[in-house]
Order: sequence, then C-alpha cells, then structure tokens
Amino acid sequence: MQSIEKQILKSIYNHKRGKIFFPDNFYKYGSSTAVRQALSRLEDKEVLQRLARGIYLFPKKHKVLGILYPTLEEVAIAIAKRDKARIIPTGIYALNKLGLSTQVPMNVVYLTDGSPRKIMVGKGSIKFKRASAKLLSVRNEKMILIIQALKQIKKDNITKDILQRIAELLITVPKEDTKHDIKLAPTWIRDILQTV
Repeated sequence: MQSIEKQILKSIYNHKRGKIFFPDNFYKYGSSTAVRQALSRLEDKEVLQRLARGIYLFPKKHKVLGILYPTLEEVAIAIAKRDKARIIPTGIYALNKLGLSTQVPMNVVYLTDGSPRKIMVGKGSIKFKRASAKLLSVRNEKMILIIQALKQIKKDNITKDILQRIAELLITVPKEDTKHDIKLAPTWIRDILQTV
C-alpha cells in the first residue's frame, strides 16, 4: 500500500506544471488531515508551492525568471471551478480585460454566486462578493464585462473614445445576447448601449 504522500505525488505528476491544486483534489487518498499533512510535506520538498491557505501550485520553472506564478485571474477561475460557482470580473479588472485600461490591479474583485470571501495570494488579493441574480442572468461574458466596466467609469466620465471601444466590442456580441442582456443593465448603461 503506497503512502498518501506517494499517491498524491503520483497524481500531481499526471498533470502539467502550472496546475493549481486544492486538498479536495486528493480526498480519495485519505482523511482531510492526512491529505493536508502530505501536501505540507510536498511543499517542504518544493514539489508544490503554496499560493494561499489550501491552494497549491505545481510550479512551472523558467531558467531566468524562476517560478512562473499564475495570475490572480487563473487562481480565481480555479477556485470558481472547484466551487462550481460563476464569477464576474468588476472594476478596473473589467476595464483591463476589455482593453479600456492598461492598469493591472493587485487586488481583484469578482461577483459570484458562490461564497463571499477574500483570499490573499502573494502581494495581491482576490475578493468574491455576492452577485445579484439579475446580473448573473446576463448571457454573454463580454456584455457582463461591458456593464461592469461602464459602472466603474461612471456616467459623467464616459468619453467618445470609450464609446467607440464599446461599439467595437458590441459588434462581436451575438444580436440575441445583446437584446437579452441590455435589459439587465442599469437604465443609464442601457441607454448608452442602445445608442452606440
């Protein structure tokens, strides 16, 4: 009978480097305490890198740069996948994803239908806030980002350039989705989306 640590190690090596793991990934090998202890030992042996409490990385190493860490978005997506939750980027992060800002935030905020919480990852943080059912019924991911980005910019700060970028983005959204999702946006955003 292989030790829990050996079984976990074997399972980890079946994946590509750069994969994010949680203790839940290994529950079939033993009790949660035994799994956590094994993961801690694998961290000591530098097989795994601990990103945050209960979040581990099977590190990808670069000759010059050293360990290549995942982005906060990659960590958030892995958490959402594990929790079978949906997440929606907000604020500066939504602007960045749409190319409306070059600023890469150190602290990202997502709206979710999962549990609200804050996770510290390295020097940054990921915050999950409870999303409204209305927002979660938006069909198109790009539409969600556009709505969130406009909320961040605020009505009085919207320029011609921003409107032009929004118009370019809307072209790529299927008509039915636009029609459906526009109804779920705040009134002032709805007005903008209907006129661009």
